[in-house]
Amino acid sequence: MGRDAPKPLSDAVQELALLVRSRHPLVVVETPEEERMRGLLGLAADRLELPLMVWSRARGIARAGMTGPVYGTETPQAALAHVAASPVAAIYHFPALAPLVQGDALLEAQLREALRSLRSVGGTLFLTGASIDLSPGLIALATDFPLPTPSEAEFRELLTRLARDVGERQHLELAMTPGELSRLLRQLQGLTLIEAEKILTKAMVEDGRLSADDIGAVIDAKRSVIEREGLLEYYPVDERMPEIADLVRLREWLAKRRAFLTRPEAASEFGLSFPKGVLLLGVPGCGKSLSAKAVAAEWELPLLKLDPSNLYNKYVGQSEANFKRAMQAAERMAPVVLWIDELEKAFAVGGADDGGVSTRILGSFLSWMQERTGDVFVVATANQISRLPPELLRKGRFDEIFFVDLPDAETRSEIFRIHLAARGQDVRNYDLLALAGTTESFSGAEIEQVVVAALFSAFSGSGSLGQEALAEEIAGTVPLARTMAERVEAMRAWARERAVPAN
Repeated sequence: MGRDAPKPLSDAVQELALLVRSRHPLVVVETPEEERMRGLLGLAADRLELPLMVWSRARGIARAGMTGPVYGTETPQAALAHVAASPVAAIYHFPALAPLVQGDALLEAQLREALRSLRSVGGTLFLTGASIDLSPGLIALATDFPLPTPSEAEFRELLTRLARDVGERQHLELAMTPGELSRLLRQLQGLTLIEAEKILTKAMVEDGRLSADDIGAVIDAKRSVIEREGLLEYYPVDERMPEIADLVRLREWLAKRRAFLTRPEAASEFGLSFPKGVLLLGVPGCGKSLSAKAVAAEWELPLLKLDPSNLYNKYVGQSEANFKRAMQAAERMAPVVLWIDELEKAFAVGGADDGGVSTRILGSFLSWMQERTGDVFVVATANQISRLPPELLRKGRFDEIFFVDLPDAETRSEIFRIHLAARGQDVRNYDLLALAGTTESFSGAEIEQVVVAALFSAFSGSGSLGQEALAEEIAGTVPLARTMAERVEAMRAWARERAVPAN
């Protein structure tokens, strides 16, 4: 099912009430938070002065807040027959009904009959569940409703309630400054209230205290929640900016757009929206992947990494479902940086021999890029321009396409400085300009490997790293730009007309 923009809680109640007043007979809400959704429906029902009727297979249909269920409505068939026969306008909540309807023609027919009745009397039936897959006929009757992600105020309320409940059972010490508490609440962003409750309860019960040390535990638990499906890797906010040599134009471009994050309201009033993302093309090993991490650090946002090879599954339709779940997870975490490494893997793998899967995923990706509602900044990298479909490179898909070229002599000198210093070497002992002069056509990654290989040689020999050891490793290295000179030159020729230099 498609998704509209998530709404603040008060707006969500108003939107639910509007759907009922507009006589939408069927509303679909994909969420595992059944209780939270029921609370919103209760608020909407109060606002409309309508009864909220909740169905479960154990009790049947019962009015919210009352003890006695409607007799004989435990089965979905009986429950839907009751809805179809009722002349009273009401809001009906049917959790876990969607899987039962799927593939059951008779039950689907009964649901259609109930919806016809609701349309005439002015009621609405809400289907909820973690994943809902309806037939095309039901999709035509359904309206999607995105349950808004929990706000900081909801997480704060949850934390207060949990601290009270745990404190009644055992001694609990709350040892957090207001700033640490705010950091904790920010780290919970993107989780459901159910997930946050489990993480916070464990942190409190484990040692009888809640302190700044538990922020790390929350980050680890959050990483597990995001990565459990194997589609995304989660990197928490890292305040350490990676050292990047050169890429001046790219960094200037990013610095201008960082203003949106620091002043989002003013930026919106100025007519600006959250930036879409960038596509980084270029020679392998020149810092494209490092740039994705640098964006997240510079903007102080979490980083999610999508490996396109994880999307593909041998079962029909599963690859597309994997992509959908990955994008939904990214939007839940917003604002966030989404790093898609080697983009050509997602949309060129298999070509015409993959049954059209890559084409369908490409279509889903393009639609998501155009219609996504969460603040997700995409940093996509690609090494093989020829394998990218033309529609992906069309102007407007990304905010900008940058070409990352091989480093010049000054940049190579800086790369040597960075990697030598990072490994405890005194850079004053080396002639960096001479090293840069002998590494023409070397990528940043190849320069790093020169330093690493020379260190291994020194460790197994004299025990100290000298200029000569580095020179020997340089002489024994043939850079990729020389072995694939034609491909690199073709890439540069393409970029001159179609991309902005990142260097």
